[in-house]
Amino acid sequence: MRLALFDLDHTLIPFDSGLAWTEWLATQGVLPADAPQRHLDLCREYVAGRQDIHSLHRATVAPIAHLAQADLARLAQGFAAAVSPRLPASSRALVARHRDAGHHCVLVTATTRFIAEVFARHFGLHDLIATEAARDAAGHLTGEAIGEPCWGPHKVTHVEAWLARRQAPRLADCAFSAFYSDAASDLPLLEAVQQPVAVRPDERLRAVAVARGWTVQDE
Repeated sequence: MRLALFDLDHTLIPFDSGLAWTEWLATQGVLPADAPQRHLDLCREYVAGRQDIHSLHRATVAPIAHLAQADLARLAQGFAAAVSPRLPASSRALVARHRDAGHHCVLVTATTRFIAEVFARHFGLHDLIATEAARDAAGHLTGEAIGEPCWGPHKVTHVEAWLARRQAPRLADCAFSAFYSDAASDLPLLEAVQQPVAVRPDERLRAVAVARGWTVQDE
C-alpha cells in the first residue's frame, strides 16, 4: 500500500476545526453566543498543558449530546457548506497530487469523526481515522470517546489498527508512506513514516524537523 496521511487542524486547514464547529453552532442558536470564546479558552489551557485531549473532546461533544442523530446530520451539512470557502486551495492541490500519484489518502486526526467527516469529503480523501464519539443505547452522544482519542502516540495505534482491518501491510512495510502535520504531539507518527513533512510547525517540531532534515512547509 502507498499511503499519504494528513493531520487536519493547522495542517490541511489553517484553523481549529472544533472551534469552527462551535462557532457554527453558536450562529445557529444551538450553543450560547459565548461558547466559541469558552472553547478558545479551553484550547489555550490545553496548549499550556493544563487540559488534556479528553477534555477537548468532551467540550466539543457534551453540549450537543441531547441532539438526535438526524439533527446532528442536518447541522453537519450546514457546517460543510459554511466552512467550504475557508479551505485552502493549496491543501486541495496537495491531496490531489497524492491521489494522482496513486497514493491512498487518509485524514488522521484527533477531531471527532462527525466533524472530521466534513473535511475528509471536501478534500476528497479516501478514508478517515478520527476520534470516535461514544453513544448510549438510544444513539445519543455521551460526551466521551470510544477508546483512546486519535491523538499523539495513539495515532500510530489507530493507523495500525486501520491497516489490520483492511488486511494491509503494517505501516513499516508499506511501499510508500508520508504524513503531514504541524504539531510535535504527532512526532510518533511522523517518525513511523518514510516521508515526514512538517507543515507550519510549532517550535518543537520545527527544531526536530530541521535537525533530522525533514521537509518543512511554511506556505
